[in-house]
Amino acid sequence: MEKTLSIIKPDAVAKGVIGKIIDRFESNGLRIAGMKKLQLSTQQAEEFYAIHKERPFYADLVKFMTSGPVVVMVLEGENAVKKNRELMGATNPKEADKGTIRADFAESIEANAVHGSDSLENAKNEVAFFFDGREIL
Repeated sequence: MEKTLSIIKPDAVAKGVIGKIIDRFESNGLRIAGMKKLQLSTQQAEEFYAIHKERPFYADLVKFMTSGPVVVMVLEGENAVKKNRELMGATNPKEADKGTIRADFAESIEANAVHGSDSLENAKNEVAFFFDGREIL
């Protein structure tokens, strides 16, 4: 069973659609192995998104991700990384397929409702960033 990280971003948390998003995961064969709601510090957001540090949107991304609480989850299931990516939809919600999380709940390419690991290697690193082994059941 693969594990992947999912983050319900501040825009979706503020809209009150946490349950609707979680239902998408669970209804499509992904099990929640760990979950918590937290407020990212600037330092945490900068470290988590360090891969984008040289990109022009980095500062805005950090500001957005610290603008309100997020829900971080470890999702587990067959092909969890790929399945989560499919459920999320394209980064730009205007390009996301109908019925995907971003098509239904995101407002813009910046406020796009969810984050998901893009590879197994990144999933392992991202899960470890937010969870220790005792928090994953």
